[in-house]
Amino acid sequence: MAAKDDIREFLTTRRAKITPEQAGLPVYGVNRRVTGLRREEVALLAGISVEYYTRLERGTVGSVSEGVLDGLVHALQLDEAERDHLFRLARILGSPSKGTGPRRVAAKKRVRPSIQRILDQMPMPAYMRNGRFDILAANDLGRALYSPLYEQADSKGLPNSARFLFLDPVASEFFVDYDKALNDCVAFLRAEAGRDPYDKDLSELVGELSTRSEDFRRRWASHDVRYHRTGRKKFHHPLVGDLELDFEAFELPGDPGQRINIYTAPPDSPSADALNLLASWSARQPVTSTPQNEETWNS
Repeated sequence: MAAKDDIREFLTTRRAKITPEQAGLPVYGVNRRVTGLRREEVALLAGISVEYYTRLERGTVGSVSEGVLDGLVHALQLDEAERDHLFRLARILGSPSKGTGPRRVAAKKRVRPSIQRILDQMPMPAYMRNGRFDILAANDLGRALYSPLYEQADSKGLPNSARFLFLDPVASEFFVDYDKALNDCVAFLRAEAGRDPYDKDLSELVGELSTRSEDFRRRWASHDVRYHRTGRKKFHHPLVGDLELDFEAFELPGDPGQRINIYTAPPDSPSADALNLLASWSARQPVTSTPQNEETWNS
């Protein structure tokens, strides 16, 4: 989808989510044709003219100022991820050289040896992925935790969490909060698409999932964006049963687009016991190398 369409749909879906009552506006009459805000109400709250807001919603952005964008953030009550997404879309549309910037594709799939060593020395489940949910590296316990996902690795040997979630029926059994996992995945992919709209691999993944999954198409059309930096996940592991783990995500400044996800369990909890059992099982398995490909670190 072109950035012009993206910003139109994003602004339209955002104002549809905010009622006049939530925005602190008076409601006159009972014959409103929309449940969310009208264009003129967004313009009023943002401190701009209706004509200007209409142009913005149609994708005619030009050199829009940060002050105007911040006004829209206030009017539409955008959170951090939504604000960043709006600013990125506006920058793409306002740039005379959009599409000619440096590409990050090669860096997104390489695994530096030092990163693999860090993962291997962690006593808890950990893995590294890129913005399209390719799992590029993991430690033994991370592979053991996500063993159902590793069984659907693609032809290059790279497991992909998004493909697993939407195309593998096992996913609905593995992720206890399955619907939330689907929403989080799509919202992160949408944010990533706004960050790097010319990423060919990401576009191909979105196209594949849109073609093969009605669930994905419906969620993608909502234009929700979200950061997925910390939280709690519930798993039903085929070997050790139920696990409730806290996760933290760490971006890698030296490898833009990559992040390490780490899972922990509270001490002396049933989940900690299950993790210990899983660690004991994984230690008895034959040692296998992490799947690599031609873009693995080679410089």
